[in-house]
Amino acid sequence: MAITGRAAALAFASALIILFSPAPGWTLLVANGLLIVAIVVDLTLAGGVRTLVFARSGPNAARLGEAVPLVLAVTNTGRRTVRAHIRDAWPPSSGATPRVWPVTVPAGQRRFGDMVLRPTRRGDRHPYRITVRSLGPLGLAGRQGRHVAPWRLRVLPAFTSRRHIPAAFARLHEIEGNVTLRGGGQGSEFDSLRDYVPGDDVRMIDWRASARRGTVAVKSFRPERDRRVICVLDTGRTSAGRIGDAPRLDHAMDAALLLAAVAARAGDRVSLIAHDAVARVTLPSAGGPNLLVRMSAALALVEPVLTEADHRAIVSTVMRTASRRSLVVLFTELAPAVIEEGLLPALPALTARHTVVVAAVSDPRVAELAAGRGDVRALYSAAAAEQALLRRRQLTALLRQHSVQVVDAPPATYAAAVTDIYLTLKSAGSL
Repeated sequence: MAITGRAAALAFASALIILFSPAPGWTLLVANGLLIVAIVVDLTLAGGVRTLVFARSGPNAARLGEAVPLVLAVTNTGRRTVRAHIRDAWPPSSGATPRVWPVTVPAGQRRFGDMVLRPTRRGDRHPYRITVRSLGPLGLAGRQGRHVAPWRLRVLPAFTSRRHIPAAFARLHEIEGNVTLRGGGQGSEFDSLRDYVPGDDVRMIDWRASARRGTVAVKSFRPERDRRVICVLDTGRTSAGRIGDAPRLDHAMDAALLLAAVAARAGDRVSLIAHDAVARVTLPSAGGPNLLVRMSAALALVEPVLTEADHRAIVSTVMRTASRRSLVVLFTELAPAVIEEGLLPALPALTARHTVVVAAVSDPRVAELAAGRGDVRALYSAAAAEQALLRRRQLTALLRQHSVQVVDAPPATYAAAVTDIYLTLKSAGSL
């Protein structure tokens, strides 16, 4: 049973009447009696909450930052009309609105309540419970109960870098066209024969085919396809550091998704590894239109782990995953503990068989501090920021001495810079 605020107000009013009444005895009995009778009648006429049946409908997956509309259906299987307030409880990170709404469900009928989720974190979101308070006609008392309507919303990585896809596809098309025009070379393979047109390189004429066809035939080439790209996400403690309003790991996921989209369009196959001390996710190489869906679903549940990444284990996992030469893109941080103590000892085994790119996202706030000269405090901050930037440049030079390509870019251009490295290597036939 639930007593409403209206009943409490009436009880308070009756107490005041009793307090100032000249004949408190009979007034007390009458006031309390009337209030009790009203509450009992209201409670008796209130619709039952156990006769309600709840069901949900809506999307099961959405990207971080998107509004997700859900519908909660309420069916009254009882004999009385239910006038109720419903509270659908979700975790705070789900951003559920509205939290409470009124509904009137006649006997044997169904009503629908609309709500919107605006998740603020990746991962799976489940509702807690549904609390129903069914009120009587007077609104003095009612029945209260709880229900469960299971649901799962998987919040995928945001993928804000999708805006770079048209430009990346245009550059990929340009690369493929240039390879076809200039003929064979490193990183290109035979595509087809076509008729000679003035301006074609005479070195590309296929004389045997020309003799068979009776016309001058020219070989056309295209970039090699079905290459292997391995995205390795370092999920160790440094990936938990925030750059702007998101962890480093989320920026790495965004860049990996853009790279996968472009590589799949180019006909290459992409593998995914998320690793710290142990492998958290290992997604076999794949391509095609479902690649981004599979990667997003796998990355949705990956969170930073507050432990050091084991780079020897990471290299071993890559070696087991790749049976042929591949492009390995390691999304990590340019920090001495990560590069000098962790990655460099394990790097020779990786660079001996694969093309390696180390991709790190830089903090634009450090560059802002380095430019500060306003006062003594700003000068000290600028000196510390310059030292941090110098250390990153030193680590970058050290990695390049080991034949490693390095990306060190702020969040705004990070994903595009990683994809540009891939396209550059593809145009040069270095995958």
